[in-house]
Amino acid sequence: MIRKLIPADMANFNEILNHILGIIFIVIIFSVAYAYLKPHQLHKRRLFSTLVLKLSYLFYVLVLCIIVYLSALVKGGLDKVFYGIEFFAFLVVLFAPTIGIFARKLGYFSKKREGYNYFFTVVNLLSVIAVLLMYFI
Repeated sequence: MIRKLIPADMANFNEILNHILGIIFIVIIFSVAYAYLKPHQLHKRRLFSTLVLKLSYLFYVLVLCIIVYLSALVKGGLDKVFYGIEFFAFLVVLFAPTIGIFARKLGYFSKKREGYNYFFTVVNLLSVIAVLLMYFI
């Protein structure tokens, strides 16, 4: 009886809603990352290294959000895409660049900031490569 009340076109409404909410989630996460990093405000002495670090982190966040979206909603869940040791590697790749971005403001790194920026730029790019390899292989 309920089936007669719901048209056939509305049968996949929950799936469509999940995809829309996933896209909104990506936009919100990317907007928060952009607002926190403020890539339009660069350090005067470390202009290039700061720009490269911020852009590589924003690229990392974008790729990570898209991969999580595709894993969760298209391929049936993160546990099916990243299974076993890959899930542990995914967690490391998930947190390492973010810890690097938050830790750059610490006083300990103030004199070594340019090297720190380049190091975490490489970490961000390696994290993107690792996430893509784990997803597609």
